[in-house]
Amino acid sequence: MPTPPPTPALSRPDFQLPRSHEAFVKASRVIPGGVNSPARAFGAVGGEPPFMARAEGAYLYDIDDHKYIDYIGSWGPMIVGHAHPEVRKAVVEALELGSSFGAPTVREIEIAEAVVAASPSIEKVRFVSSGTEAAMSAVRVARGVTGRDKIVKMAGCYHGHIDALLIQAGSAATTLGTPNSPGVTKGAAADTLLCPFNDAQAVAAILEANKGQVAAVLLEPVAGNMGLVPPKPGYLESLRELTEKHGTLLIFDEVMTGFRLSYGGAQERFGITPDLTALGKIIGGGLPAAAYGASSRIMDQVSPVGPIYQAGTLSGNPLAMAAGLSTLKLLREPSFYDRLEARSARLAEGLEKAAHDARVPHIVQRVGSMLTLFFHDGPVHDYEDAKRSDVALFGRFFWEMLARGVYLPCSQFEAAFVSAAHTEADVDHTIAAARESLAAIAG
Repeated sequence: MPTPPPTPALSRPDFQLPRSHEAFVKASRVIPGGVNSPARAFGAVGGEPPFMARAEGAYLYDIDDHKYIDYIGSWGPMIVGHAHPEVRKAVVEALELGSSFGAPTVREIEIAEAVVAASPSIEKVRFVSSGTEAAMSAVRVARGVTGRDKIVKMAGCYHGHIDALLIQAGSAATTLGTPNSPGVTKGAAADTLLCPFNDAQAVAAILEANKGQVAAVLLEPVAGNMGLVPPKPGYLESLRELTEKHGTLLIFDEVMTGFRLSYGGAQERFGITPDLTALGKIIGGGLPAAAYGASSRIMDQVSPVGPIYQAGTLSGNPLAMAAGLSTLKLLREPSFYDRLEARSARLAEGLEKAAHDARVPHIVQRVGSMLTLFFHDGPVHDYEDAKRSDVALFGRFFWEMLARGVYLPCSQFEAAFVSAAHTEADVDHTIAAARESLAAIAG
């Protein structure tokens, strides 16, 4: 096969990735695109990804001996930092007892009790192995409980690679979904109805036009997959009222926001209680784990108690449960979220000032420890707004930041994550790197 091109030249000629390039060439021979998830590919910014050797605290280290301040955090889970001593100790102790049993363990009870205690909407929880599986299961439960087929989702919100949800908007503001990937049939997407994020009137119209047919309204309460997009004031409240009026269930996909925006997630932060919640990332402490939960009335419809079938060979894996439980204990330390909020706010303010001084079109949007610097000249309220960002400018900014030791999401349309392991010095370095990078690309 042809050899992929090397990483493009940068303003920092000392920043090179020869070992990563060699690894990428080898990987591309045996793995599609050289990566095991498209989120790790650098298609949106050009070039090739650095291959990582290890991680600790707020830092990643690649095989070319570069050190990066990491604002991806394995796409969200590493809220206490990489390889935290307490988490590592818990996993090692669990591993010494066995990596998987295919049978119940006491640790599953302990973490389930922690999730129920933290989440306003959850009385019972079922663990699975990925966020995709959690969202898929929540949708199935909603359909099974209501006896309805249709689902409303928001354009720009991502809920995993589920056929029925892997769709894009048509030309109208609200429309039947059309498949967004080969292999997804029209039939799979036919019962998915699409609305713009932050548009409660569109949801009201589509529920009215499909009376008695919509099982659930599904969304990220704070969108993180079109860049960080917060809900407008009153938006979540309106969805709660509309779904109750129509006998439709409200599903929050809190795979990203759960245990990140507060201990009780976005639903605690905004005071809105959904009917079903999908969780992931942080509850596995960096290992593959996710969950979905709801009231006992809803969850008792799930097999083996009820007729709605869902199963998983590695669900409740003891290593993932140990990592997740250890992480949740660390999150309960006094002032944990206050400190994380303050550090995230200082980073966002520094990025905003740097972009302002460089006179580039921009807006920084942040909720808690999730944020995005959009190269866009106004607020981003939905996917159409996000798509008007200058992605070419972002790509140049990304590489300039990488060359200065700052690892950002490799897409304008992914949120960055701050962890408790980031220090004031890390934030200072990041802001200084942003100033230099923006000056380089603005010129």
